[in-house]
Amino acid sequence: MTETVTFFSDGLRLEGVLRTAPGHRAAVLTGPFSGVKEQVVAEYAERLTAAGITTLAFDHRGFGASEGRRGHEDSQGKLADLRAAVEVLDGYDRAVVGICLGAGYAMRAAATDPRVKAVAGIAGAYNSPAWFAERMGVTTYRQALIGMVERYDEEIPAVALDGEAAMPGEEPWSYYSKWIGSPGEKTGWENRVTRGSLHSLMTLDVLGVRPLLPPSLIVHGRVDAYCSPELAEAMRADETLWLDSDRHVDLYDVDEHVSRAVDATVEFLSRTL
Repeated sequence: MTETVTFFSDGLRLEGVLRTAPGHRAAVLTGPFSGVKEQVVAEYAERLTAAGITTLAFDHRGFGASEGRRGHEDSQGKLADLRAAVEVLDGYDRAVVGICLGAGYAMRAAATDPRVKAVAGIAGAYNSPAWFAERMGVTTYRQALIGMVERYDEEIPAVALDGEAAMPGEEPWSYYSKWIGSPGEKTGWENRVTRGSLHSLMTLDVLGVRPLLPPSLIVHGRVDAYCSPELAEAMRADETLWLDSDRHVDLYDVDEHVSRAVDATVEFLSRTL
């Protein structure tokens, strides 16, 4: 059974899709930067539910059909949203499954919420301010943050084939451009984010929660220009599956790679929930 559900996080009304399967296992899904519940998380939710896992995919605050400041990535707010989503699945043995940036949030949520018994990250962004600063140089890293803070409320495109965007270049454009339309067409996805959202990304520490994780799985492409394989390896999950994909978005909509990621996640959750 599939139904639209609403729930609240910090007083904000959030909207999700609950797909119910027989049994006691369930997973909250959280997806990419700027993503909404009709995109890649829907693909994974449908497949996981078909394999016997109840799923909840939802729009985080500020995106899609949920309330909140439009187009603003609020890292602490998204973690609060995940706690509220876990509560919706009360009565189940619960996991959090994240894709792209959602994988980083999934790890942080699982580390700090003892109701979560397992966590899986797929094509994940396991951000680390220390890692960024080491590679960029501390001065350059701090200067980048200054620029984001000083122009915090400005909006830029989430994706663009040319020019400035939060996720520039052909690869993100190849996936997200098909969702571009007037509000309400296809999904509520909008091609805009605040510069403050980039500050949230660059200051989110995922690597630091590794010692607090429940059983963990990472599925990642050996080649990924947008979510570092080095950081995926540094996360040192209990189990890691490396895929021979060519691009980050191959784990969004290329059946060969999505199927392997789903199969690995189902098998993992069948043992840990």
